[in-house]
Amino acid sequence: MQQKVLKTLEYNKIIEQLEQHASSSLGRDLCHHLLPNADLEEVRHSQEETDQARTVYRLKGSVPLGGIFDIRGSMKRARIGGVLSATELMETASTLRAGRNIRKFLEDMQENEIELPILYAYKDELTSLHDVEKEINGAIGDNGEVLDSASDALRTLRQQLRTNEARVREKLESMIRSSNASKMLSDAIITIRNDRFVIPVKQEYRSHYGGIIHDQSASGQTLFIEPQSIVQLNNSLSDIRIKEAREVERILTSLSNMAGEHSEEILANVDILAALDFAFAKAKYARAIQATMPSMNNKGIIKLKSARHPLIDPENVVANDIILGETYGTMVITGPNTGGKTVTLKTVGLCTLMAMSGLQVPAQEGSELAVFRSVYADIGDEQSIEQSLSTFSSHMVNIVEILETLDFESLVLFDELGAGTDPQEGAALAIAILDEVHTRGAKVIATTHYPELKAYGYNKEGVINASVEFDVETLSPTYRLLIGVPGRSNAFEISTKLGLSDRIIRNARGMVGVESNKVENMIASLETSRREAEKDLEEAEAYLKNAERLHKDLQKEMMEYYEKKDALIEKAKQEARELVSQAEKEAEGIISDLRKLRLEKNAEVKEHELIEARRKLTEAKPELTKQVRRSGTGSAQRTLKPGDEVKVLSFNQKGTLLEKVSDDEWNVQMGILKMKVKEKDLEFKSSPKPVETRTIASVKGRDFHVNLELDLRGERYESALARVEKYIDDALLAGYPRVSIIHGKGTGALRQGVRDYLKNHRSVKSMRFGEASEGGTGVTIVELK
Repeated sequence: MQQKVLKTLEYNKIIEQLEQHASSSLGRDLCHHLLPNADLEEVRHSQEETDQARTVYRLKGSVPLGGIFDIRGSMKRARIGGVLSATELMETASTLRAGRNIRKFLEDMQENEIELPILYAYKDELTSLHDVEKEINGAIGDNGEVLDSASDALRTLRQQLRTNEARVREKLESMIRSSNASKMLSDAIITIRNDRFVIPVKQEYRSHYGGIIHDQSASGQTLFIEPQSIVQLNNSLSDIRIKEAREVERILTSLSNMAGEHSEEILANVDILAALDFAFAKAKYARAIQATMPSMNNKGIIKLKSARHPLIDPENVVANDIILGETYGTMVITGPNTGGKTVTLKTVGLCTLMAMSGLQVPAQEGSELAVFRSVYADIGDEQSIEQSLSTFSSHMVNIVEILETLDFESLVLFDELGAGTDPQEGAALAIAILDEVHTRGAKVIATTHYPELKAYGYNKEGVINASVEFDVETLSPTYRLLIGVPGRSNAFEISTKLGLSDRIIRNARGMVGVESNKVENMIASLETSRREAEKDLEEAEAYLKNAERLHKDLQKEMMEYYEKKDALIEKAKQEARELVSQAEKEAEGIISDLRKLRLEKNAEVKEHELIEARRKLTEAKPELTKQVRRSGTGSAQRTLKPGDEVKVLSFNQKGTLLEKVSDDEWNVQMGILKMKVKEKDLEFKSSPKPVETRTIASVKGRDFHVNLELDLRGERYESALARVEKYIDDALLAGYPRVSIIHGKGTGALRQGVRDYLKNHRSVKSMRFGEASEGGTGVTIVELK
């Protein structure tokens, strides 16, 4: 890819923003050298790597990438026997610890069955060198100092050092606190010169303390003297310090040799950590610009949905749909200056370069981009005074270079093609250049002011006109791209709005050729038709949303009605049972009294008469179970089949049988509703005619084989909530009283989002976390109304 094109499309600014999201100098270095790749499979792998890293951030919120250092130079020196400093060893241990942390982090995600194969491959390549890390940490502190615990000898030497220093200080403290000290000393302090303890003595009292003079003040009035009484103690301190330095050197040498022995594994870990940091930097950048992963192809097809220029303030940028490469490979964009034509060119070019670099693009999901062998751009005024080139000449130099190397695997972006010269000649040149590029099979987007190119877009197969919209009412561009509609000059309308005389406008219109007027009128008609179509589409979408809402409300009300009806029937049955039970008790009492009366008074009441009376009471008991209606007419039973027309008795509505879902239940279509109905609640009406092919209506997207649980692990937040909404609807239609939603534990973001949504759902009666055997806080159990 030419560096000139990268600069023209401001690719370097994208890289600068990307670098800010890396956690280490290693990751920043990979970001800095990132370039577009023309290999389709490598681009797809890089895009998948970015998306998997994005999944990690979505589920976990952060990644443990701290403490990574560029220790490649240190390891190369250690490999050949060099001695590393304590700071270098500390950075080595920190980098090993970072590798261990990220490995454990990814292992935990793998145990939760989150699909991240590319990241897991990196994790598997990380070598655990915990013993090396532990050995260094036991000897080197976090600030790069050698610890007393590095060896027994070092601990002993430093204890001796501290003891002797205390003796020296004690001796000197007694000197500076003496009665004569204030007269003979410049200041009552103990200081150090040449690694030896001294006191500041006035020049005239130098002989009083004796000893060695190590330094003097700038004025010469103060001498820094090591008194004779502590010379021997200072000598002992110096000896200990030398031994300490030797022991520290020995420890550093030993640790450096150990690191050198494992330098190959450590360097391999560094490369993997750099790759992981780079992947997560791409993911963080994608999250920052609200980007999505495009699908990639090598057919030159570009389908950008609501694409935004990544370098324009998100509050101000206008999103556009841009399509190229299927039915047409050349797009000619016309429209006023400052209308957004150049921004559209740069958006396509920059999104293409980003996608080829493995970066997600600022567009909606479902976007598609192509991998091109070459991308060319002639954008902006590149007039060069030194080269004595005019604007036209400068553009022509670029175009000549482009035409020398482009082929069918190229994307070409021309800004103001043919501008800077005579309009008639410029238009002819622009058409000839477009013909040449189009013939070679390259994909091209060109912007122009020339009206002749509007006709070119209509007459040439594989070429389409486009324009940037201009609001005549406000005299300002809307920056919206209109594919299939060429731009208008709007000069007369703008002049009228600005107050130019109608007489002058009429004269001007009369000077414009008939054909030009026809073209302008045709474009105006197209714009009017487009606006009407957009208005109709908005109204249709509004009606569709209302219909879907009413459909859901009706489904809910039908379910509530069905549940209330069943509850009332059950209540009536219970009351009837209680009445019958009471009647039976009273009857038994009467029979008991009669039997007792017969025994006491020898009444002529036979036992068989009592039994007969009880039988009649039993037969008088009402039948509470609904009589099973036979399918078919008359008393003959008929086997129901899908497609049969039936009557749903509980609703007194006709319906069509769709499928049998259990031994005694059917899915029945009643108008726009689908419901599960017991077979005993169905009455056969008619069968479909054998010669007819019946199409059973269904609700779009509905699947009645509903699981009792919904697994959301690994889902994006937005798509997870959409799945929850659909699943609750399906569960209600399936008649489930309770379902389980698996969201995992993780950082809790998805779990909280799901529970917040369920909390406000009108069909959710209650919810709770699962028991330990049900999945704990990684599962929410939902009770449905």
